Parts: sequence; C-alpha cells; structure tokens
Amino acid sequence: MKYLILIQSNPKSLAVWETLSDEQRYAFGKGHMELSAELAESGELIVSEGLVDPALGKMVSVRDGKVLTSDGPFAEVKEHLAGFYLVDVDSYERAVEIAAKAPDAAYGAVEVRPVLDMTAWDL
Repeated sequence: MKYLILIQSNPKSLAVWETLSDEQRYAFGKGHMELSAELAESGELIVSEGLVDPALGKMVSVRDGKVLTSDGPFAEVKEHLAGFYLVDVDSYERAVEIAAKAPDAAYGAVEVRPVLDMTAWDL
C-alpha cells in the first residue's frame, strides 16, 4: 500500500533549524539523502523531494473557463509542506517506521497518510 510521509515546516522547526551548526545542517540533509537511498535500495521508495519556499509557488484556479494564477505567499498560515516521501510498503507500521527515520522527526512531527487507492473505481 502507498503512504505519503509529509514533512511540515513551522515556526518551531524553523527556530530549531536556526540553532543548528553548519555541520548539523549538513548531517540533516545527508540523513534525508541516506534515507532516500535506503528506501530506493529496498524497493519501497516511489519518490522523495524537498520543496522550496511557498512564496515561490503559484496558486492556480479556473473560473468561467479562464485560468487564473496568483503568486505566494497564499495564506496566513504558520505551517507549510517542506518535503515528502511517497513509499509503497506492506503495512502502516512500516510507513511509521520510515517516518521515524526522517531527520525532521527528531525536531518535530512527521505525518503519515495512506494514499487513496482508486484503482477499483468505475470510471
């Protein structure tokens, strides 16, 4: 089953990041790269990516057949998606085990959500 492991950024995690030395920041990034390599080797990784600052994104909507875009930031929220892992594993427990290995779990929380399986839906 597929699970999305979501890594959020918020004022608390940003404050922790500011206290890290360059060496600790390097180890943090290396930890993500090593986890991705481990999951790729086991065949459990579908994709993992970090995301840039939300201010660099665009919101897209369609109204009356016209595509509208707006630049970020989009909402007055303190938390935003900083990255993710999409994995295909045998159990929820395994997804949680992987999430616990994400460097972010040591400083905050990492969310695990099952991916909705729509393969049986009639279209």
